[in-house]
Amino acid sequence: VKDFVKRVKERAIGQDVMEALTPAQLVIKIVNEELTELMGGSQSRINMSPNPPTIIMMVGLQGAGKTTSAGKLGLSLKKQGKRPVLVAADIYRPAAVTQLQVIGKQLDIPVFSMEPGTDAVTIAKSSLNYAFTHANDVVIIDTAGRLHINEELMQELKDIKGQVKPHEILLVVDAMTGQDAVNVAESFNKDLGLDGLVLTKLDGDSRGGAALSVKAVTGCPVKFVGMGEKLEALEPFYPDRMASRILGMGDVLSLIEKAQATFDEAQAKEMEKKFRKDDFTLDDFLAQMQQIKKLGSLENIMSLIPGMGDIKKKLGDREIDLNGKEMRQVEAIIRSMTPKERANTNIINGSRRKRIAAGSGTRVQDVNRLLKQFEEMRKMMKKVKKMQGGRKGFGGFKLPFMH
Repeated sequence: VKDFVKRVKERAIGQDVMEALTPAQLVIKIVNEELTELMGGSQSRINMSPNPPTIIMMVGLQGAGKTTSAGKLGLSLKKQGKRPVLVAADIYRPAAVTQLQVIGKQLDIPVFSMEPGTDAVTIAKSSLNYAFTHANDVVIIDTAGRLHINEELMQELKDIKGQVKPHEILLVVDAMTGQDAVNVAESFNKDLGLDGLVLTKLDGDSRGGAALSVKAVTGCPVKFVGMGEKLEALEPFYPDRMASRILGMGDVLSLIEKAQATFDEAQAKEMEKKFRKDDFTLDDFLAQMQQIKKLGSLENIMSLIPGMGDIKKKLGDREIDLNGKEMRQVEAIIRSMTPKERANTNIINGSRRKRIAAGSGTRVQDVNRLLKQFEEMRKMMKKVKKMQGGRKGFGGFKLPFMH
């Protein structure tokens, strides 16, 4: 911390600041740049072996999210065209093997396991033969964790390392544990020699301060961050973007990438056509709502947008989850309508509204509010179209699902 403050101070009292039109902004810029450098400067990637398979060991304490992170990493690599296999080498925690098998089934990624009673070193070593015979080019070994660091745990990990000679040893640490995360990282790095870190539970109140300390103490780069419970919620770690988040400046690039990965381009173009023809229905609205829900919690989205931190604080403990009560209520109301009603809301009279409310477990007022909001949205889109003079596209105005 002293070194960091010293570097910022030396730069801040230099001639550049004296000549700046807005010294405060330049100081923030200096802090941002120093934070970025402190966390590694640039993105660190997985070191893929030129001679497959690439072997990755996942290590860490219990409760950090190691097994889930192994699955998330497998999915991330699968999306890059790799053929990963997950290895269940945690033989101590009850249901650890089953948990990995369930994750593997969800992601359509094979899971290698052996008979109960087989030691972890044998499982890890045998998994390499499996990878060779099944053409898997990445082996991700989920090792056992402990409630705290002990010699027995470290010796087993050292034995596995000695037998399989991994290309990457990734430590999974909980971002919420603060200083404890730093101590854990230091111990693991001393005994195993870490290649990188996976920082989990970064979607909560923690803004990532642990990332600063862990990198500074161990010298190991943070390679991935877990941004939620969903198996897609593992993101590459970008020091510059994290620095912006820590300073409350948002992370728009990550939000854009997340949106691009979530929204279907062909469907978006089809929706744009429907808007131009004034042919947007509640079926289309429901489809778009489903895509928006994939982005995750509204709280997480807001944390990536500059200036939204204060709004989050004002909201306090209020429900701001895209998968929350209000979204489920809207979905229930629309699904309680007939296809004709969803296609033409003008036919929904009083008796139909009562039926829809009863079918969705809501009140008639809730149905009325949804129909009113939907109609207002359609009117707004008509105005935008007129402002654009019927030209293709909507100029500077675009909905989230429109490219």
